[in-house]
Amino acid sequence: MKVPNAQQRRLLDLAEIDADLAKARHERRSLPEVAELARLTEEMEKIREDRARAQVAVDDLQSEYERIDAELSGTTEHLRRDQAQIESGALNHKALAELQHEVTGLQRRSENLETELLEIMEQQEATTAEAERTEAALLHATERELDLIARRDAAGVAVDERIDDLAVKRTAVVEGVDESLLAVYERLRSQGKVGAGLLRQRRCGACRMELDPRTLSRIAAADEDEVVRCEECGAIMVRTEQSGLPRPGSAQ
Repeated sequence: MKVPNAQQRRLLDLAEIDADLAKARHERRSLPEVAELARLTEEMEKIREDRARAQVAVDDLQSEYERIDAELSGTTEHLRRDQAQIESGALNHKALAELQHEVTGLQRRSENLETELLEIMEQQEATTAEAERTEAALLHATERELDLIARRDAAGVAVDERIDDLAVKRTAVVEGVDESLLAVYERLRSQGKVGAGLLRQRRCGACRMELDPRTLSRIAAADEDEVVRCEECGAIMVRTEQSGLPRPGSAQ
């Protein structure tokens, strides 16, 4: 294949742009904010689980407090009525003795209930503090999430603008390049290879393989517009004054 050397040289610019595009697209997929958001999402999920457990504990203790408080109120009311009857003096000895025995039991039960309420109140203080801590942690994490999203979006816009700019430059470089030459270049790229590289210092600019003297002599003898391919990676090796090729007929 023969293509004017000037068009072949355009492939060097194209390869450089494609390398920059690949880096930019990788950067777009690998924004540090994306990884931070993923870690934060896991952290927030754990905080939500902790908050849910803390709230269940708060609700359970509140239900238990209300149950005991209701029983204490009932016991206190029952005790008040019994004491009123005792103080009325209208009871016979047997009824009075039975009522006094009941009062003793009610007083003991009332004391026990009051103790239970105090214990529950202490537990409520701890569970409420934990619920408030998790709520504050979630609020802080949400603020961090919003900040990361804003930073991710801003970084994404910057990278997208760079990608768009490179795409415009690529279109300009591609214009005027021989279609057959460009097809070879694009086919190599589709295979995950470097499409073209500068032949310099006896090395292929795509795979960095050092060429043997015989291959260099063959390339030096080829017409300037002859498209030369690397035997190792298949890339188009572009020749310029930097290639340092031996002159035909010179000693090796």
